[in-house]
Amino acid sequence: MLFYPCHLHSLSRTIYCRINLSVPVLDRFYNQEDTRPDFRLSRESLAVLLNLLDQDRRHGWGATIEILVFTFWLASGASYRVVSRVFGMPRSTVHTIVHRVTEEVVAIRHQVIHLPKTPEDLEVVSRGFAGLARHRAFLKAVGAIDGCHIRIKCPSGPDGQCYRNKKLFPSIILQAVCDHQGCFIDTYVGWPGSVHDARVLRHSPLYRQSVYPPPGHFILADGGYPCLQRPLPLITPYKRPVRGVGAQRFNSHHSRAHSIIERALGMMKTRFRAIFLQALEVHHTFVPHVVTACAALHNVCLSAGDIVAPVGEPEEDGAEDGEGEAGLEAVSGALWRDQLSSEVSALEEVPPDHDYC
Repeated sequence: MLFYPCHLHSLSRTIYCRINLSVPVLDRFYNQEDTRPDFRLSRESLAVLLNLLDQDRRHGWGATIEILVFTFWLASGASYRVVSRVFGMPRSTVHTIVHRVTEEVVAIRHQVIHLPKTPEDLEVVSRGFAGLARHRAFLKAVGAIDGCHIRIKCPSGPDGQCYRNKKLFPSIILQAVCDHQGCFIDTYVGWPGSVHDARVLRHSPLYRQSVYPPPGHFILADGGYPCLQRPLPLITPYKRPVRGVGAQRFNSHHSRAHSIIERALGMMKTRFRAIFLQALEVHHTFVPHVVTACAALHNVCLSAGDIVAPVGEPEEDGAEDGEGEAGLEAVSGALWRDQLSSEVSALEEVPPDHDYC
C-alpha cells in the first residue's frame, strides 16, 4: 500500500489517497489504459463525475478510488465480496463505499437530470423531435415517456408477490422521460412490478405537479398510457387495429419519434447490463437509488460524448387494454391527436436532416 497522486485525465487538481498498484484494475487505470472494459465509463465520463461530486477526500481511500469501486460494482454486477477481492479492501468497506457514492450521485441528480431550462432549450428539443418524427406536425413534442422493469430479489413476506410483474419475475418500475437526444429529463422509480404504467404515471410528480410540458406542447407515449390533454399532455398512437391511412401514417411518425426513449433505456441497460439484466443482489429498498444513479450516469456519459449502442430487443409497448384511462380525472387528448393526424396527412413529409430554424 502506498500513497499515489490520484487524478483523472483532464483534471487539474491532484488528490492523494491510498492505492495498491499490484491490483490489476488500478494498474490499468493509472497507466492510462481504456477504462471502459472495467468501469463501463470512459476516462472523460469519470472526470465529469468526479467534478460533479466535488468530494476532495483527503482521508480514507480518496474520492477517485471510491468512484472506481462504485463504477466497477455497477459495471460488473458482482457481489461486495468479489469487489473487495478485486480492489484488495475489506468487504465492509466496499459496502460502505457503494452506498455512500450511490447516495452522493442521487443527491446531485438534478444537476444532470432536469427539464429544459430556457425557451431556447425547449425549442431545440421540439425541433429535435420533429426531426426524429420527420414531420412538422410534431414540432410541439418535447419529450418521450416509457417505463421499464428492473429485476430485483423477491422481497420476503406477503408483500413479495406485489413485485411480480406480468412476466412473473419480481421487479420495480422505472418511469423515464427523455429529450430528442436520449438524455433523461425526468425519472421516477420504485413502484412494484405488478402496478400498471398508468397508475405509476398518476402518482408521479410529473403528473401531479403539471409543471411540464408548457401549454401547447406534449409528451409522446406508447399505448400503455392514456391519451391526455390535461393535466399532463400525452399523445399516444392510435390503438390497434388501426383504421385508415391517416391514422397509420400518424402512428408511423409517432413511432419514429417515440423510439428515442426505448433507445435511451436500451443504452443505459447495455452500459450497465450486469445491473439491469439480472436481479440486483441488494435489498429491494436500495434498488431505486441504484437505478437513479445509473440514469444520472447515463446523462453524464452522453454529455462527455461517451455513447454505447443499445443491444437487445426494445421494451414491449404497453398493453392496450384500456386500463390506462381508468381512474384518471383528466381531459382526453383524442381530439388533439386527431388534429395532429390531420396535419400529418395535410403536410408534406420533411427530410430527417431538415433545419427547423
